[in-house]
Amino acid sequence: MNGTAVRRALREFVLVAALFLAYKMGRLLVDGHVTEAMNNAAAVWHFERALHLPSEARLQGALLSHEFWVRAANCFYAYVHFPATALALVWLYVRKPETYLWMRRTLATLTAFALVVHSLFPLAPPRMLAAAGMVDTGRLFGPSVYGPPATDTLSNQYAAMPSLHVGWAVVVALALVTTTAGWKRWLWLAHPALTLIVVVVTGNHYWVDALAVLGLLGVVLALVPRVAPAPVFVPAQRPAPVAVTRTPSSRSRR
Repeated sequence: MNGTAVRRALREFVLVAALFLAYKMGRLLVDGHVTEAMNNAAAVWHFERALHLPSEARLQGALLSHEFWVRAANCFYAYVHFPATALALVWLYVRKPETYLWMRRTLATLTAFALVVHSLFPLAPPRMLAAAGMVDTGRLFGPSVYGPPATDTLSNQYAAMPSLHVGWAVVVALALVTTTAGWKRWLWLAHPALTLIVVVVTGNHYWVDALAVLGLLGVVLALVPRVAPAPVFVPAQRPAPVAVTRTPSSRSRR
């Protein structure tokens, strides 16, 4: 790897690191008020019931008797979100640079828009809403990524709307589906599907949080264009010399 390639890789590393840092720090900077977040949570819960959406509490209740699967969901929530996104970015950077650039820009734009929504509409997750009848599976079964909300200085637990867990997972799936071949590429869609189930059964998001991020992603996809592959320069080849066959002249045939 030459010096130019090393500098480019380091620059991209810094940019991606800044994206992940903005995801974490931005949530702290827009930390919402508890009362407002709880009021919004009650409004979202009643709004979902008016839409006759499936009950998050019922889905969680069906899983609570299976401790292994509850712990698996908690581990997925805690350990898959960031590593899966980072691995996808690294693979695309090496194999599909144009898709990598699109994915990085899409993630950055989606995250920026989501932080604005977090600041305007702080929302407590369903595990904090008594009316939802849900529990904090991370705290009860482990592992948990959050501490007590009053003393948690590492995350903003009142930023449930929209769900960036689901949004980032959809972007990862879109990037990988469009850059791999064969029917197996559709298996990448399992990542956002599993992420959606996990964020709901763990009590960290409402269905509406996922719907909101899909709508937001639709806007982002319209704003962030696909990057065309760099044209491959093929040097023009000189035509091969044509052999000239001389026929005997009429004089030589005499």
